[in-house]
Amino acid sequence: MANHKATKKDTRQAAKRRDRNKYYGKTTRNAIRDLKTLGETSAYTDKLPSVESMIDKLAKRGIIHKNKAANLKSKLAKKKVAA
Repeated sequence: MANHKATKKDTRQAAKRRDRNKYYGKTTRNAIRDLKTLGETSAYTDKLPSVESMIDKLAKRGIIHKNKAANLKSKLAKKKVAA
């Protein structure tokens, strides 16, 4: 356990950030899952930009790597074309 005041604060901040990052990641994963289950092309096309924006925000915050974000967006865009 941390003994210094600053280290205790750092531990609290890290826990807060971890919870926030977990929330953003899970919310985005759920949005991607919901998008993949949409059958209609029009609904898919309408919802795709918001999901891509969520993915970009995850990469910007450092929750996921920028290449992973690019791969996710690429796969979702391909699915749109194939649908």
